[in-house]
Amino acid sequence: MSSITNVDLLSAATNPSYFSTLVTTNVSNPTTISLLSYNSNFSNVIGDGATARQLYDLDWEAFHEMGTYNRETNSLYITSNYDSLQNPINITILDLSSDNYPLKSIRYPEVREANGGTNWYPPGSNTSELLFCDEGDFEHYSGLVSVNPSTNKSTVIVNNFLGRNFSSVNDVRQHFETGDLWFTDADYGYFQYFRPEPTIPKQVYRFDPSAGEIAVVADGFDQSNGLEFSPDFKTLYVTDTGAQHFTPNQTRPATIYAYDVIDGKTLANRRTFAFVDTGFPDGIHTDTEGNVWVGAGDGVHIFDPRGTLLGKIWVGVTSNNFAFLPGKVLVFTNSQLWIVENIKAVGREICRDFGVC
Repeated sequence: MSSITNVDLLSAATNPSYFSTLVTTNVSNPTTISLLSYNSNFSNVIGDGATARQLYDLDWEAFHEMGTYNRETNSLYITSNYDSLQNPINITILDLSSDNYPLKSIRYPEVREANGGTNWYPPGSNTSELLFCDEGDFEHYSGLVSVNPSTNKSTVIVNNFLGRNFSSVNDVRQHFETGDLWFTDADYGYFQYFRPEPTIPKQVYRFDPSAGEIAVVADGFDQSNGLEFSPDFKTLYVTDTGAQHFTPNQTRPATIYAYDVIDGKTLANRRTFAFVDTGFPDGIHTDTEGNVWVGAGDGVHIFDPRGTLLGKIWVGVTSNNFAFLPGKVLVFTNSQLWIVENIKAVGREICRDFGVC
């Protein structure tokens, strides 16, 4: 159970210890979740009746990235954290047909080390499939792999840039009009010792699955990571998680950048949208009102379209990603899974994925 706690920003501005009076240390035993309001508009986004609780606390890191819904199986697909080459990344399947949210794990052919992902519609198809960012390993290229979760059939969609090996493809979105796939590439397979030394810059790519055309649309990142469109597809947000390489370094980027999307094909007007105060911004999603939600070092941070921090879903440990459900949001903190229910915000993809608008 959780209620909204108001943050006094004037007190925080002159007392660095102020935030420790609001929440308890949660790192060693994460059992507490809080809703922290940094702006009066936070309650209009999260809802006055929102409540929060922990669903799972496991002895392995089942809840790391992705969080993609499939309507045919009525399940949410979450990728686990990397353990070892002997124990590759699992796909955690969360059954949404029960309030108990039972889960199981699976691995798919051709998906070596999955990370981010999305629902996508192959060219000419009205049926969605799961699209995984496969980081690859020492023997297999990194790329995008689609999976039909009803048959478990896997198909490699793209696994190189005109012959050059990606480093570790990280996150992906499909443009609703063009059908193109926009994705990022980072070095985390190398940092976790299951990919070779990088040989290509950290960039954002656009891939046309109908023609096979691939293009670099943005560069200049330390580690290009999460990406997301605004609900009108006129803005693209990209997170830079350079603050985490082999070890943390908070002097490197922990920044969300925004770009104008030009004719659904190119980007312009790069600008700093926000910098997170804790950890780094990782998985990122927008709601139908254009607010930007991002997983960070202490939970999920919520910004309005101008980049003003409205509030946090605070858990005290890193949330690499999260997922909207109708009236709910699931928060991933690796070993723990949390849920915030009765929320007012509607995720950008809820209408398309769930058929609930």
